[in-house]
Amino acid sequence: MAWLYSIATVVGLGSLVKFGQDAASSLFVDTHCYQGIRTNGVADADVNCFSVSPTGKFARVFSASSESKFAENAHPGYAMPGLWDGHGHLLQFGEFLNSVDLFGSTTMDEIRSRVHKYVDEHPGAGAAQEWIRGVGWDQMALGAMPTAEDFAVDAKLKDLYIMLDRVDVHCIWVSQAVLDLLPEDLPDVPGGEIVRNPGMGVFCDNAVAQVMALWPKPDNKKKAVFLKSAMSQLNQYGLVGMHDAGVNADNLNLFKELAGSEDWTVRVYAMAEYYDRNAVCPDPVERYNDPNGFLSIQSVKLFAGSWGSAMIDDYADRPGISGSLLVNASELTYRAVSWATKGFQVNIHAIGDLANRYAIDAQTAALRLICPCKPLAECQAQHRFRIEHSQIIHEDDQARMHAIGIIPSIQPTHATSDMAYAEKRLGKERTEKEAYRMRSLLDIRPVLGSDFPVEPADPFQGIYAAVTRKSPHTGLGANGSPNGWHTEEALSLDQAIRGFTEGPAYGGFTEGKTGAIKPGAFADWIVLDKPLEDTDIEELRFLKVRETWVGGKRVYRRD
Repeated sequence: MAWLYSIATVVGLGSLVKFGQDAASSLFVDTHCYQGIRTNGVADADVNCFSVSPTGKFARVFSASSESKFAENAHPGYAMPGLWDGHGHLLQFGEFLNSVDLFGSTTMDEIRSRVHKYVDEHPGAGAAQEWIRGVGWDQMALGAMPTAEDFAVDAKLKDLYIMLDRVDVHCIWVSQAVLDLLPEDLPDVPGGEIVRNPGMGVFCDNAVAQVMALWPKPDNKKKAVFLKSAMSQLNQYGLVGMHDAGVNADNLNLFKELAGSEDWTVRVYAMAEYYDRNAVCPDPVERYNDPNGFLSIQSVKLFAGSWGSAMIDDYADRPGISGSLLVNASELTYRAVSWATKGFQVNIHAIGDLANRYAIDAQTAALRLICPCKPLAECQAQHRFRIEHSQIIHEDDQARMHAIGIIPSIQPTHATSDMAYAEKRLGKERTEKEAYRMRSLLDIRPVLGSDFPVEPADPFQGIYAAVTRKSPHTGLGANGSPNGWHTEEALSLDQAIRGFTEGPAYGGFTEGKTGAIKPGAFADWIVLDKPLEDTDIEELRFLKVRETWVGGKRVYRRD
């Protein structure tokens, strides 16, 4: 629905009004009027006001012109539903905000310099009980896989405990001090890789677990600090909710303790996950839905293939190599069935067309079991299974997703981050037919997100990438082109906005409650300086929100 604005005069902060036809049932509500409101659902042609009940929900949406007492009572700016990120990592984002930022680094010297700066600012960092953490290195940018020796050559770093996540958080790079804690003869790990060439120091996928077991994990007090940092930053970006794509049982319990507290300012739809990532039995996790909508636990995240792997055919640039699965097909199916029969939404991380094929096989088997007498599409509409990172999917399996209605969870900036080398790895034909689809998946209600901290959490960068298919960092397409990359899969602005509002609502069973300004929905909204439709598309890369409101309470205001 287009932006609507009927008031030019801007005064006051709102008014307290009596609402309701009957005195016995009336409630006092806060009423807010703006220069315009995008509702994502209310069909009134002159909407620019809404009322919020004491329960933190929209009570009424209306036009100030219909009631003279509101005619001069508008806030500055334009309101729209608060945005949701359909796939992120909340605790990891908070940890990232309190660690070494390596994103964009292109040389070892630059990485070492950033670690130096962190050490200077954090006395005691690098000790045996206080490892240095960070995220964002990329061997493609560095030109080679890093090793522990790259820290050892620096006198200031050589004895410190360092563990840094790769840009995709599927590999870690550690210092010699960490390696010395491990046995000398490390065996290979199924579904993982211990990188031994050009030297030791990097562990990927399932091989990460043996290092993580030694890491002195933050206690709940420190985790609470991370969560507060993360939510505060997300509110600044205009995010009022997110789907947390992987939370272990201990952290789920912490979330339940903190949800609804003053510092809990982002609604969280949490997917259960374990350190072994594909735990068979869901018994340690109980389904949970906070009545105020701040925390929902009713889904699980399973893993099929890792970053850039599990392909049906070999990589175009590496004949004989097609990647690997984190778990075999039959085991993935068994685990999907196990969780589905306990009433959990089954969301499977799958990158690579083989991984996606096995994920769809597993979800199909689970649907047939839990709805033996229903058509698959009808059962799927009830249970809403998802593919996390729907990026490289064979045409035959895309057809299956459409037929069944399996929800694609898509991160638009993944396409623009990968476009520089995607065709080299996949080949032209596979890229054109399988990779980074968006527009062609609209009928199965995609959920859009960022995968923060792997990518920036700013949803307007994701909207920009979805609409232009260009990098929000540079404003350019592949190899510096002024044109977008495979723009036949680009979304319209309205479709992209709905992907960050209505998409997560459907994918998280909160339609009618989130992603819209309408009576009965949670009163979550953001305020912009001008309507998105009137904003030059290039401005989205740098757009800053004026205010963010969650449950009728302002949680962020731009200075």
